[in-house]
Amino acid sequence: MQEAVFAAVVRALERGDHAALVTIVATNGSTPQRVGAKMLVHEDGRTIGTIGGGCYESDACGKAREIIRTRRGRVVRYDLSDDLAAENGLICGGQMEVFIEPLDPAPHLYVVGAGHVSQHLAHMAHTAGFRVHVVDDREKFANRDRFPDAIEIAAAHIPDWLRQTDLPAAAFVVIVTRGHTYDLDALRALSGCDIRYVGMIGSRAKVARIITALTGEGVSAAWLARVHMPIGLRIGAITPEEIAVSIVAELIAIRRGAVMQDDPAPIGPRRSEERA
Repeated sequence: MQEAVFAAVVRALERGDHAALVTIVATNGSTPQRVGAKMLVHEDGRTIGTIGGGCYESDACGKAREIIRTRRGRVVRYDLSDDLAAENGLICGGQMEVFIEPLDPAPHLYVVGAGHVSQHLAHMAHTAGFRVHVVDDREKFANRDRFPDAIEIAAAHIPDWLRQTDLPAAAFVVIVTRGHTYDLDALRALSGCDIRYVGMIGSRAKVARIITALTGEGVSAAWLARVHMPIGLRIGAITPEEIAVSIVAELIAIRRGAVMQDDPAPIGPRRSEERA
């Protein structure tokens, strides 16, 4: 059982999925499981492993899902001889403490476009702990020389690549292509995709045009409201390096909970589009 839990932890970390690990850290008297028993709880409530079953495991699962949201671990104490245990047929006569800790996987960042801003963005994001993927339809830009830190570099038709790629639910996607049409095509390909973060570079006028176009095509207004555009924290960024800093800062803020992922507040740099 422990091997299955550890294997599931590895898979969750590799995909960047949010989950929490529940471990029995102390027992006293008769308990259904020993110290060290583990259970992995996914964001959607799926579990691998057990800490004994019954009402206490259900309660720990609920607390684990809360901890996935808050990112703050805690110790929880259960008395297996109380009235609730009696009602569920779990009178063991002991007590146990469990430590519930959120997993903190390195998130996957998909950089759509491989121009000047993207080059600086990919390097800074890698340094900040993101697993960087890069896609562009130009091989002279999407290559290992320009993106030595990326774990994946794809020279492909951008919309097709986005539709065919299995993006993890915890993925971050940043659209920084070389022009309005390419940005629109990329955002259209992602429309409706339930991932943690989507952001697009651009001026407010460009953003308004793209929203109008996609809404007219039937893309959900609620989904578009979750897209961060213009992208980046408002720091007065002008150069590609500065714009990259503002974007990475926003990604970190989302990752650490300083900015809510569904906050569509327009806080991006005033920049019409990247010049490749």
